[in-house]
Amino acid sequence: MNNLLIINLLRFIILIPVQVLILNNINLGGHINPYLYVYFILLLPFETAGWLSLISSFGIGLLVDIFSGTPGMHAAASTFMAFLRPMVIRNVGSSKDYESGMRPSIRDLGFRWFITYSVILIFFHNLFLFLVEVFRFTRFFDTLQRALLSTIFTVMLVVIMQFIFMKSTSRR
Repeated sequence: MNNLLIINLLRFIILIPVQVLILNNINLGGHINPYLYVYFILLLPFETAGWLSLISSFGIGLLVDIFSGTPGMHAAASTFMAFLRPMVIRNVGSSKDYESGMRPSIRDLGFRWFITYSVILIFFHNLFLFLVEVFRFTRFFDTLQRALLSTIFTVMLVVIMQFIFMKSTSRR
């Protein structure tokens, strides 16, 4: 269990500079913004207490906000994502039962489960983030398009990360 805590702490620490220093500088066509820091929230263990999930999600979002100059937008969107996570886990069925020690990953629950889980949570994170940024419904369809495009790009990055790290963890 201590090893899992160290892995999650390292993931938390590494994803912040990657997001702030590299990914925040990517804006494809004015519509696509990758937010890989949500990978931390996606991979929190199933056994993580709800309050801890909310606090750690708020923390990573707040740190991204501090280093990006966005006043609380990422903290709010990340907390919203962590709030929705248990409901999404319950409703995205798996052919396997969730057992102790299982992680929300392609390796443990399969590609279809992980894609469905990731797309739903990342889409709602992005939609919430962009609606807070625009702060009006008059540009709803532009915001929806931006959320969809950013979700596709972010999910591709998350899946690539899964395959990169799946190789190294499957040798244990």
